[in-house]
Amino acid sequence: MEPAMERVLRLVAEGRLTAEEAGPILDAIGSADRRRGAAAPAGEGPAPDPSTGGETNPRYARIEVRDGGKRVVDLRIPVSLGRFALGRIPGLSTDQLGEIEQAIASGARGPILDVEDADGDGVRIVLE
Repeated sequence: MEPAMERVLRLVAEGRLTAEEAGPILDAIGSADRRRGAAAPAGEGPAPDPSTGGETNPRYARIEVRDGGKRVVDLRIPVSLGRFALGRIPGLSTDQLGEIEQAIASGARGPILDVEDADGDGVRIVLE
């Protein structure tokens, strides 16, 4: 991880920046990294979504956690911050993590994961 991203994440952890404030900064850091890397060949990558004003990738992930059928967590975080935290969500399998990463990379929107057990416990992730 590069130092700029580490500094931003440390500021969030310390409470000096909110996740909402950190999102655009992390997006800018990621954009700069992509510009330094190889550009994708023409025609590759997600097509702009007209319903989002031409934005190609979701900007936010909504994470809902249910306990006994009741929503106990309802977070809306910038996708850039969510990617960092993705591997730290307990109970998600390697396959589920891979599917989430693929959905984010492809520019998918809407529900991408909805897991619930017989007791009404579960997790739902929606890209917005």
